[in-house]
Amino acid sequence: MKSYKTISKMITWEQVIEKSRFIGIAYHVTNLEEVEEKLEEVRQLYPNARHYCYAYRLHEGRLEKSTDDGEPQGTGGKPIMDILQYREIWDILLVVVRSFGGILLGTGGLTRAYGGTSRQLMDEAPIVKLVPHIIYEIEGGYEWYEPLKYWLKKFSWDIDNEEFMATVKFQVYIPNEEKEKFLNWFADFTEQRIQPRECGMIMRGEKI
Repeated sequence: MKSYKTISKMITWEQVIEKSRFIGIAYHVTNLEEVEEKLEEVRQLYPNARHYCYAYRLHEGRLEKSTDDGEPQGTGGKPIMDILQYREIWDILLVVVRSFGGILLGTGGLTRAYGGTSRQLMDEAPIVKLVPHIIYEIEGGYEWYEPLKYWLKKFSWDIDNEEFMATVKFQVYIPNEEKEKFLNWFADFTEQRIQPRECGMIMRGEKI
C-alpha cells in the first residue's frame, strides 16, 4: 500500500461567466457505487442545469473517467480531469454543473470555464495525504501505561481503543515506513517484556 492524496470532505465553488453559472462540487468517493450516488445527488440539487460535466479518479484499480455531458468534445470533462491528474488527487468525483445563460462561449471559453472552476475549487479543497499505518495491539500491566503513552506521543504515534481491565490494552497506529523503528524502539524500551501484536492495516489522513 502506498500513500496518496485525496479530499477530506465535500466542497463547492461557483462563478458566473457571460451569464452562465458554473458550479463546482467535489466529493470524496471510493467506488463506482458512490460515484453514481453522488452524481444523482447533484442532479437532484440542480435539476434545471443544462450540463453536468465531471471526472472521477478511484485509487483502488486506478479507475479514471470523464464526460462532457453534451458539451463539445474535450471542453468539459477533460479540463476537469487535467486538474485532478496534475494535482495527483485520488478517490474524488468533481462535477461542474452549468446553467446556460444564453451566450455561447465557444470551445476555448468552455475549456477555460470548466478548467478554471475546477482549479479554483481545488484551491479551496481540504487536501489530505492518506498514509498506510500498521495497527499494533499492546497489552501490559498498569505500570507500563503512562510511560508508553508519553513516549508514543513524543514519536507522534497515535493510540486508540484503550481498555482498562486486569491489564491495560490499547492500539497504536504506526506509519508503514516507520515499522522497524517502532519495533526496535519498543523492544529496547520494554526489554522485550511486552510483545506488540500486529492486527491490521489502516489508511489514515495527514493534513498537507
